[in-house]
Amino acid sequence: MNKATKQMTKLFAAMAMAGVASYSVAADTIKIALAGPVTGAVAQYGEMQFIGAKMAIEQINKAGGVNGAMLEGVVYDDACDPKQAVAVANKIVNDEVQYVVGHLCSSSTQPASDIYEDEGILMITAASTSPDITARGYQLVFRTIGLDSLQGPTAGKFIAEKVKPKTVAVIHDKQQYGEGIATAVKQTLEAAGTKVALFEGINAGDKDFSAMIAKLKQANVDFVYYGGYHPELGLLLRQSAEKGLTAKFMGPEGVGNKEISAIAGPASEGLLVTLPKSFDQDPKNQALVEAFKAKNQDPTGPFVFPAYAAVQVMAEGMKKAGSTDTAKVAEALRANSFETPTGTLAFDEKGDLKDFSFVVYNWHQDGTKSEAK
Repeated sequence: MNKATKQMTKLFAAMAMAGVASYSVAADTIKIALAGPVTGAVAQYGEMQFIGAKMAIEQINKAGGVNGAMLEGVVYDDACDPKQAVAVANKIVNDEVQYVVGHLCSSSTQPASDIYEDEGILMITAASTSPDITARGYQLVFRTIGLDSLQGPTAGKFIAEKVKPKTVAVIHDKQQYGEGIATAVKQTLEAAGTKVALFEGINAGDKDFSAMIAKLKQANVDFVYYGGYHPELGLLLRQSAEKGLTAKFMGPEGVGNKEISAIAGPASEGLLVTLPKSFDQDPKNQALVEAFKAKNQDPTGPFVFPAYAAVQVMAEGMKKAGSTDTAKVAEALRANSFETPTGTLAFDEKGDLKDFSFVVYNWHQDGTKSEAK
């Protein structure tokens, strides 16, 4: 049964149940699935996404909702696991939810988006940066964050032009996100004439990095780029310090979490991280920052404001389309620009932002950051 047939079947069923000759698609509530990790090693990132999206839903509803309807966020836990993400996506289909903000991890977002596209569900991810997600010509997949094809070169250029290390190693966690961005960094470094002495993967979930640290020391590495998430890098930083490896480290937005300071302690001081701009520092966002703080929520996480923006553009797309039909909303998203707390957002044909910047920051052991120069 194709999508059109399924929609027609649902229409006739609803008409029959209502006992009327016509069917109105108007509803008192528009549900938005908030899909990401509630549990698992990167649940902290999921929390960033959830608080941003929920704040947008609350503020949009206070302002009157969307086309006469209120928004309702429904949280689904994918634990940042691809198999669980597929199960979540199928549950969202069965729950007849037509809009998704999520998923968070690229390896979860990609298989889930296959299902959403096939089922006519519009998805906006505020955190997944793998270019592969939007490279397939899908019409219902968008994102409010930049790509690793931008983030990787930003990091690689900074390393080559600012740090100028003698011997570089690039390590990744063998996952779609981590290996993808590590590859982009490696290619940028090599194009700039910086030799990458070591390009290797570790296993996500590993706890002991003695063998890797020994390799790094043997190769006289003075700079390490890591593609992946904070749990592994935190341990790698701590163990490197304990074993006398003095190399400087750098990672992507997947490591920019206060938990890395809790794991690595003093060894996290001076870590370089690429992150979205600090939207919480923008004066125009201070009222929104205060709204988060009033709820005892931290507005500084890299995915908080992009998640807020995802809900906002989704709602404004419905308003501009005058409809909750996902195909019409997708058309409205591509045809317009939107003023959000993360700036003026406009989407290209792939569903990617036409303009987005990553910034290099120095990470500090107290969990704060400062822009690197």
